[in-house]
Amino acid sequence: MPVSGMNHFTILTDDVPRTVEFYARFVGLTDGPRPDLGFPGAWLYAGDTAVLHVVGGRSRDQLRAGVIDHMAFTAQGLAETIATLAAHGVEHVCRQQNGTRLWQVFFHDPNGARVELDFAPDETPPGR
Repeated sequence: MPVSGMNHFTILTDDVPRTVEFYARFVGLTDGPRPDLGFPGAWLYAGDTAVLHVVGGRSRDQLRAGVIDHMAFTAQGLAETIATLAAHGVEHVCRQQNGTRLWQVFFHDPNGARVELDFAPDETPPGR
């Protein structure tokens, strides 16, 4: 039974609005339609696809790291992204992957989930 694609990631949070705002500002996802599932949350979209589900109603001590290390997204606008992260005091690391030469930017969301944004090799980071 082969898989045909990735559906979504789920983030647990104690603050749904803050998490939605973070992913809108720093990842470019948009808040979109979500069925009434009987608990607080949001679905965040890349285009027409809900790629990130946010599940609220958790206390801070219930936000534990699992076995998934990070989530990665294909992105555009490397210099602008780094400038935005820096302007808002979001700690991040930018590196160029050996082999593919993709630029990778890593940072954490307000809940502790690690995010990776991947940019084309021909994009230029600030200061280069």
